[in-house]
Amino acid sequence: MKKEDMVKLISSEGFEFVIDKDAAMVSQTIYNMLTSPGSFSETQHGEVTFPEISTTILEKICKYFYWHLQFASGKETEFHIEPELTLELLMAANYLHT
Repeated sequence: MKKEDMVKLISSEGFEFVIDKDAAMVSQTIYNMLTSPGSFSETQHGEVTFPEISTTILEKICKYFYWHLQFASGKETEFHIEPELTLELLMAANYLHT
């Protein structure tokens, strides 16, 4: 894949997730950050830092993005969420508009 087809999402601990741009665009917030006119660093460099989202939660979010792309077309399947991650995931999902 080309570099411009990829996005780097960085957790609060500094862990970097490099994912397909199409997957990242599942999030309205990330979509807005990467497509805004102007010279924002997120748009120029294709990376977004989330100082409030832990590595564990951001990893689960990235998995959800890919799950959403694969199964949003109507095929019924479940996305498993561990109970201990529920609250943090809800807060992150609210921020990311996913």
